[in-house]
This record gives sequence, C-alpha cells and structure tokens, in this order.
Amino acid sequence: MQFSDFGNKFRGGTGIAELMHDLANLPEDGRTLYRLGGGNPAQLPVVSAAFAQQFRAYADNPVSFSESSASYSSAQGHKGFIRSLARLFNQKYGWPISHANIALTNGSQNAFFMLFNLFGGKTDGIARKILLPMSPEYIGYEDVSVDIPLFISQRPIIEKLDDQLFKYRLDKGHLSVSDQIAALCVSRPTNPTGNVLTDNEVAVLDKLAVDNNVPLIIDNAYGAPFPNIINVPATLSWHDNIVLSMSFSKLGLPGARTGIVVANEEIIAALTQMNAVMNLSPSSLAAAMLQPLFDDGAVLDLCEQHIRPFYQSRSEDALGWFRQSFNGLPALAHKPEGSIFLWLWFPELPVSSAELYQRLKQRGVIIVPGHYFFPGLDEAWDHKNQCIRVNIGGDAEEIKRGLDLIAQEIRTLS
Repeated sequence: MQFSDFGNKFRGGTGIAELMHDLANLPEDGRTLYRLGGGNPAQLPVVSAAFAQQFRAYADNPVSFSESSASYSSAQGHKGFIRSLARLFNQKYGWPISHANIALTNGSQNAFFMLFNLFGGKTDGIARKILLPMSPEYIGYEDVSVDIPLFISQRPIIEKLDDQLFKYRLDKGHLSVSDQIAALCVSRPTNPTGNVLTDNEVAVLDKLAVDNNVPLIIDNAYGAPFPNIINVPATLSWHDNIVLSMSFSKLGLPGARTGIVVANEEIIAALTQMNAVMNLSPSSLAAAMLQPLFDDGAVLDLCEQHIRPFYQSRSEDALGWFRQSFNGLPALAHKPEGSIFLWLWFPELPVSSAELYQRLKQRGVIIVPGHYFFPGLDEAWDHKNQCIRVNIGGDAEEIKRGLDLIAQEIRTLS
C-alpha cells in the first residue's frame, strides 16, 4: 500500500498524537499513574453542575433538541449561539461585530488546521509561512500543514527572576516580517508556559501585522472573557486584522469539541466554506445547550467566580510544591501568569527532555517533553531539550507526588 506525502506525515508519529495516547491509555500492569501530561481541565463541581443543568433543560425542550440534533446546522455554526456570542462581545467590549464575524469549528485544533492552511502554504510559487514571534508555542500547531512546513519561529528573551522563577519576553529587536510571512500567531496565555504577553507586546505585534498587511492570530483558548484563566492585567482587543480563537475546552468541556473563531467577514466566509467541505457543519449540540448561559452572561460569572480563582490558587500551590520538591536542584519554573500548566526548566539536564519523558514513564509519571513546543525553530538550542510541561489541573495529591518523582529522577541524573 502506498500513501501520499500528506498521509505519510501521520504514520511516523507526532507530538500531539503521543500526548493524546498518554491521555487515553492506562498502564497494563496496574501501576499508579500520575497524569501530569495532556491538557484536560479541572472538573469543578459548581461549573459541572451548571453545565449539567443546561444539558437537562436542552434534552427536555423538544424544539431546541430537534433543531440542533436532528438537523444539520449552518456550515458557519449554530446561528442562535453565534448571535448570542456576538451580543455578548458587543456588550462587554463594544466590538463592532455581528454574526458574520463568528464561525464555529469542531474544536480549536480544527480551527487552526483551517486557519494555518488558509494563509500558509504555496501561493503563486511562493512558500508562505506562519510566524510564531515567541517560542515555545502550542504542541498542536506543529503538524497541521497539508503542504510545506508552515512555521518560522523566534527565540524569546529569557529573564531570570527570584524564587526559582523565570519569564519569556518578546524579542522586539529581532522582529521582522518578510514577503514570505502570511500571518503572525501567538497564544495568550501561552500554552505551554503560562506566559501572558503584555498589552505593549501585543500592540507591537498588532502594528507589525497591520503594517505588513498580514493577520495577527491570537489563540485565546485560556484567555478572557471565557475561561478567563489569567492572573495578570491583560486587555483583549479585536479589529478587522485580528483573528481570535476560543473554545469550550478549558471551560471544562473538552469533549464538546467546540471551537470559536472571531474574524473579519472575508475570513469567516472562507472558514464557512472549509467547514462545509471538511465537516458539512460543525457540531451544534454544545452551542445549543449552553446558549442560555451566554444569553444572560452567566458563563462570565462562572469564569470569574469559580474557574479563574481555582486556577490562580492552584498555580500558587503548585509553585509551592515545586519549590519543596526541587529544593537545592538546578530547576526553574516559568512564572505562571495564566493557563493550566507549569513549565519547568532544568538548565543542567544531562539528557534530552525526550529521554527524561521516557524515564518518568517508567516511574509512572506522564509529562510532556519540551522539545515538541518549538515548531519552526530549527536552529540548535539546548533550551529546547531542557524543559517539560506539567498539567496542574488534576488531583492535588497526584500533582504533589508527581513533582516529587520528577525531582527524584532529576537527582539521579545530577
């Protein structure tokens, strides 16, 4: 059997596939497994109860149930939910948007597959790329190309802070956009690091994109106004040249596979056509179920009163557990300004992050090795192999024990 070049990309394994395999598979020997990899959000009782209530109400309403489950939605997505979301953005931010500026997708991973291939790839014989202005970036970007490798990435400035912390900052002095660049993309808060680009850094990128007539794509999966897992001041902006991506996943519903794109009408029209070809239409079940929470703004209260405070408290606790476990070791954590992860850096690590990942699996600890998070940064850089991502959304005791086991392994390697 002979596969295409595109098909062969997926036969040799990918970082995101390895991550999802670890999420879904239990050890066969019955060992305790400490699941610190993956991106599963915390299951917060108040939030889960609110969603369950909406699900029951939806199932009991024969009209809404029939409209969204027994019929295809528009290829753009569930029209009622899209209008509700447009009103919410108008009221909260004063953005001049309508339903024509929003499309739904089957998860934000699906959205980025479409967006990156909408802009990047071969155009009139020119290989057009997506610029990631500050590595590390999301593992799921790496393998979405249907044609040429899509990414060019730039190193950050690393600022060491007190208390075993460090922070990545945008290297403004080396930013440039050539004719080869089709779009800029950043995540904010950043997956994997928890970094939040400052308003000034976003303004620099925004101006660079506008001046070069390319879109600025902002992956807002952890940002405001939902799920609002962000612990520092940050302004969410939008205009015709910005593409925002959001989702239901970090609200606590990754199984809903519902992504949201806010963009100008030309981009939304293109995504609608791509949805029709790839999916016929995106799933409308979760959008229909949760629409009442967006109609009255209750979803924002859930985020502000429950989701954001939980993760802010958890990140503070996780830093304390990290410092206790790694006391006396050459280990630093990126300052957690948002998202649901700790990004750990071991500057003297004598093995690669990939080998550390395998060693930790033998101890029953699942993390994500850092080398996957540098798409488009092909230059040799030791830092890429000295970092790991740890999910802090799970059981507290599991996280504490997992961090202890990671520290034990680092000590054996020192």
